[in-house]
Amino acid sequence: MAGAADRDKFATLRRARRVWAVAAIHGEAERLEALHEMLGERLREGDRLVYLGNYMGHGAAVGATIDALLRFRRQFMAAPGVFACDIAYLRGQQEEMWHKLLQLQLAVGPAEVLTWMLEQGLEATLACYGGDGETALRRARSGALELARWTNELRQRMQDRGGHVELMSSLRRAAFTEDGALLFVHAGIDRERPLDAQGDAFWWSSDNFADMDAPYAGYRKIVRGFEPEHCGIRIGPFSASIDAGCGFGGPLACVCFDGDGEEIERLEA
Repeated sequence: MAGAADRDKFATLRRARRVWAVAAIHGEAERLEALHEMLGERLREGDRLVYLGNYMGHGAAVGATIDALLRFRRQFMAAPGVFACDIAYLRGQQEEMWHKLLQLQLAVGPAEVLTWMLEQGLEATLACYGGDGETALRRARSGALELARWTNELRQRMQDRGGHVELMSSLRRAAFTEDGALLFVHAGIDRERPLDAQGDAFWWSSDNFADMDAPYAGYRKIVRGFEPEHCGIRIGPFSASIDAGCGFGGPLACVCFDGDGEEIERLEA
């Protein structure tokens, strides 16, 4: 388990009786709003909430999705006895790409990097902050100085959307319950590495996740919110995938787990 020095990378869900895990959203604001309505009716004392990344990308309502996350955070935090550490937001592939995009002037071959990002669905996020793929590629080919001006413009537009920068700054690589029973990740994990040495595996390693036949690092169950095949909710003895395809024609999934990693309830919107 990660130590206190990694608080900027990992979220600890303390004294959790139940944990609600929300799968990848991909800019589907209406589905998220509907899910929040259902969640609001079910939350109890001792419940914790973790969003498993990919709030951005693919869907057309990226800005509205971030706004909805911020509104529900205020609602969640308004309950008696709830603290900021009781809700966690993980960094997904889309948020990692956005972070890299804002530093694109430092990349080797920025146009090639950007082309790959656009193929992965990042253009929807660009549109949210006043950009587009064609302009982005032109800027990427125009030199580091011009590219830096463009990324600064994107940062300013993001700053103009109240709370967006702050939410993105709060993202964590993974979350776990205080007792070490449950681990929450975005897409996968490298079982050969300790938690604090995963690097990009949190976002890009998904091989054989559903086939885990033993606990990882003492955690009873690992829960992920994104998988490339979007195969729906699949709960195994040591792992759980809850990506039902939101952003790709499927619903937004959310699963409530007890302290042992057993499913209590599932929601789809």
